[in-house]
Amino acid sequence: PRGSVPVLSPQVGSYRDISQESLSLFRLLEPRIEILVLGTGDRVERLHPALLRHMRACGIAVEVQDTANACATFNFLMSEKRLTAAGLIPP
Repeated sequence: PRGSVPVLSPQVGSYRDISQESLSLFRLLEPRIEILVLGTGDRVERLHPALLRHMRACGIAVEVQDTANACATFNFLMSEKRLTAAGLIPP
């Protein structure tokens, strides 16, 4: 239903586990998301540029932040009625 937020849990323990495979579930969501907010724990961690390019090629912008800021960004985007999802690694 519109407005509901599914909770999905790929097996990601740290930012090093973020891969095309672990992000593939976000490409399957309907309605299709525009923005994926990734929280990488206590710090902003750099993801491989090819991974970010791949997601952009699939039509999904990726915003990488520390998890506290990623939560705030996700909530803001939801309040703006943007089609967004979050992948959050606990700090």
